[in-house]
Amino acid sequence: MHDTVDQIREQWADVRPELDSTPMGVIGRMSRASSLLDKSIRENFAGFDLLPGEFDVLATLRRSGSPYKLTPGVIGELTMVTSGAITNRIDRMVDKGLVKRELDPDNRRIIVVVLTRRGRELINEVIDSHVAHEIKLMESLSDGEQKQLAELLRKLLVGLGDIPQGDEKEPAED
Repeated sequence: MHDTVDQIREQWADVRPELDSTPMGVIGRMSRASSLLDKSIRENFAGFDLLPGEFDVLATLRRSGSPYKLTPGVIGELTMVTSGAITNRIDRMVDKGLVKRELDPDNRRIIVVVLTRRGRELINEVIDSHVAHEIKLMESLSDGEQKQLAELLRKLLVGLGDIPQGDEKEPAED
């Protein structure tokens, strides 16, 4: 089996044989896979008139549990998006009737974003389609290969500093 990244590495080997292109094999494939996966996932969401960022907000609110409301700041932290981008997403989603803004009853200075009934119905439909689509995207790998790849990618992400908030460990004392 041969892919585009193999071709790129072979070309480098021809012109720079002393160059260790091993990381290119990993990073190049992750980058290409990410682009291809993103394109396919975007197309799936488009069938629901959703952008990926809108899906992220709906999914974040839905998995937060009842009453399905969070502050824009928390949504931004959980989706790793700037406050300006979250504001734009929420504005579009309010216009679509998927979420609404409300004052927090416990602190009327705080605005919360609430998933509407229409938003809950949509995310419940979209998540089923999304998971089925992801299963199809991964069908070239066995269950064991998927688990192995997930573990390796987790190890890489943690090594790159991707640690959930609250999971940061205190440095060990000597």
